[in-house]
Amino acid sequence: MRVLIINTSERIGGAAIAANRLMEALKDNGIKAMMLVRDRQTDSLSVVELKKSWWKVWQFIWERVVIWGANSFKKNDLFAVDIANTGTDITSLPEFIQADVVHLHWINQGMLSLNDIKKIAESGKPIVWTMHDMWPFTGICHYSGDCDLYKTHCNSCPLLFKGSAKDLSYRTYNKKEKLLNNARIYFVACSKWLENKAKESTLLKGQKITSICNAINTNLFKPRDKKEARDKFRLPLDKKLLLFGSLKITDKRKGMDYLVEACKILKEKNPELCNELGIVVFGKEADSYSSLFPFPIYSLEYINSEKKLVDVYNAVDLYVTPSLQDNLPNTIVEAMACGIPCVGFNTGGIPEMIDHLHNGYVAQYKSSEDFANGIEWTLKKENYKNLSEIAYRKAVSSYSMNTIARKYIEVYNNVTGKHA
Repeated sequence: MRVLIINTSERIGGAAIAANRLMEALKDNGIKAMMLVRDRQTDSLSVVELKKSWWKVWQFIWERVVIWGANSFKKNDLFAVDIANTGTDITSLPEFIQADVVHLHWINQGMLSLNDIKKIAESGKPIVWTMHDMWPFTGICHYSGDCDLYKTHCNSCPLLFKGSAKDLSYRTYNKKEKLLNNARIYFVACSKWLENKAKESTLLKGQKITSICNAINTNLFKPRDKKEARDKFRLPLDKKLLLFGSLKITDKRKGMDYLVEACKILKEKNPELCNELGIVVFGKEADSYSSLFPFPIYSLEYINSEKKLVDVYNAVDLYVTPSLQDNLPNTIVEAMACGIPCVGFNTGGIPEMIDHLHNGYVAQYKSSEDFANGIEWTLKKENYKNLSEIAYRKAVSSYSMNTIARKYIEVYNNVTGKHA
């Protein structure tokens, strides 16, 4: 069986990493998988890049210009929405023609337009679409926040400066509705939370929807020597280190402000513990928060190398994710696979990953105080070693590449009619 995985980027962003890992997992399980991307980061023979041109650059700019105009020429939330009005027709590419299954992932920002997806559907190729956020079943947003208009029909979008009854979200919703009414797509969510959201949407009514977690290489991501890991990044040996990482630290959805507040609460409640603490932050613009924490911060750039990432996780004692809305963060899976307990808010797919008081701590949503409690409970717990072991075991049993590959192969067999 030949599977063509389609994603905007090969390695940049959570969806790209998940799609790339899935490709490798499928290849290890006898599937001829390839990846088609707009932006390539490696020289892998299994990854094909769309031909570069200034036209593609203009397509990306044009989409932003249309959104900018609809947003009353304000920059607010400019990249929180997409309209897929530009892209590339891939149906004539040899990789597409040879594929038995077309597997879409995150295809925004000029990779595929809605019209391109329509052409894929009209080709008759079986389509699987892994949803890494809510965009496939909303008008224009990747995460709806408190808005639930996607359940009926998007309009008056809160992410537009002056949303109205027939705004950009309304018009794009109509285009998606027309597309999906005439397309049979097997949708896969990366979490039960996203699966449930998708099943509430009007757009995906009548479509097949299931959930399969993201895969991780548990032969690479595993517990290693902490001292050696800290030495590689020149991190102190005498502190308990928290870790927070994101592609863009300043993204408000990632909840960094709540982490800062939680650390300040910790300082007031338990100054002795805080004397032992430090926080490692990796991601773009990591230095912008350095002065706000009540204890030392050690900033690292965004890390693309998985081998370096393994060392980063093994260098710390706890991974914290104050994200306000997330699907199934790769970072939690990576940390757990390295035997690092996690603390996160009760939102999205996070409570599916962190088992409260079992392998980590799930804090009350948007409660900095409970987040601080979670950090303190996890680090002071006498059975920290047990927490670590349970986190590692869950990662191996639930997210290993072999486990996830087998689940996707079952989906492929379903859509190609190889079994009922």
